[in-house]
Amino acid sequence: MPDEMNAIKNLPDISFIDNKTIDQVRQEMVADYESFISEATGQTVTLERSSVHRMELYAAAAQIYQAMQYIDRQGKQSILKYSYSDFLDNLAIFKGVTRNPATPATTTLRFTLSAERDTATGIPQGTRVSTAGSIYFSTDVYAEIPAGPPLWRCPPPARWQERTETGFAAGELATIVDPIPYVASVSNTTATEGGAEIESDDDLAERVFLAPGAYSTAGPEDGYLYHAKAYNAAIGDVVATSNQAAGTVDIVFIMADGGTPGEEMIEGLEGYLQGKTIRPMTDLVRVAAPQEVQYTINLTYYINRSDSAQAVTIQQEVAAAVERYKTWQRAIGRDINPSQLVRMVMDAGAKRVTVTAPTYTTVDATKVSALQGEAVISYGGLEDD
Repeated sequence: MPDEMNAIKNLPDISFIDNKTIDQVRQEMVADYESFISEATGQTVTLERSSVHRMELYAAAAQIYQAMQYIDRQGKQSILKYSYSDFLDNLAIFKGVTRNPATPATTTLRFTLSAERDTATGIPQGTRVSTAGSIYFSTDVYAEIPAGPPLWRCPPPARWQERTETGFAAGELATIVDPIPYVASVSNTTATEGGAEIESDDDLAERVFLAPGAYSTAGPEDGYLYHAKAYNAAIGDVVATSNQAAGTVDIVFIMADGGTPGEEMIEGLEGYLQGKTIRPMTDLVRVAAPQEVQYTINLTYYINRSDSAQAVTIQQEVAAAVERYKTWQRAIGRDINPSQLVRMVMDAGAKRVTVTAPTYTTVDATKVSALQGEAVISYGGLEDD
């Protein structure tokens, strides 16, 4: 999560009902009842815990407190820190921001004819191809293979029908679902990428926060970050830097799943950022994947003997903690920090941790760390507390 959003999440909590609890509502209602009866009769009245009137007041307090919760929620939905779901959508529209829909993955296809032909061969729009596991892609537009050599690369991308996952390597789309006369085979020449589920609340809230930067065409940093994330919901961390003397703006980004963007995604984003309402005329915008700084993970951890009954669970939690560290570490400009790894493993239940790799490494603002190989996690056994 970007520092700006962390700042929002860490703002003091607020309450539109003064943090009142249901016990306080009960106590106030009982006290008011006793006070009103005493004033009316001139006699001191105290409701016993088993009193029918107390039970009636408690039942009413539950309904009143539920209404108070609705009031509190309603107030908070106008605040970015708390807003969610449809409430957040309605809050975002005031900034001119709408939730990014789910987007299909894309790739480039290469069709091969069975033999050279004297006439063009049409590839209908919507022609489906698939993987061995029957995951379907379809071509975006009608295209033709010109007369001549039997090999042709489909210029428009093919999109994954009704699916958002990415990650099929080049060559995995090799089955023609809708046969075309004279077409012998098909293959994707690039890995599939760009697919994303509908934008999450956290990602939408981040764009709402960045939106004011997009109001200017003077090229503010937040403006470029906003437009980059608006291009495709599959885009994750983004960093924008500029060289004012040269008039250049360099955008580096990674995908939301931590992956490195492919050429099609990079070219698509660069083209999008050239829009007249996005790029100032004096800016030369360049988009690229960040350079990677390699690191490895090699650690040994120990568990308190008093926690032996939970040893198996702790070992599982430690493995999960290392996975969380890998995700945390994969942020542009974030230094490689073994102290964070130790902290996460200790929080998972380990007594102590010995880390031989990684070592602390400074990462430039436009570079990103990348794990080399698999993490080596060794369990050293039980130790006395």
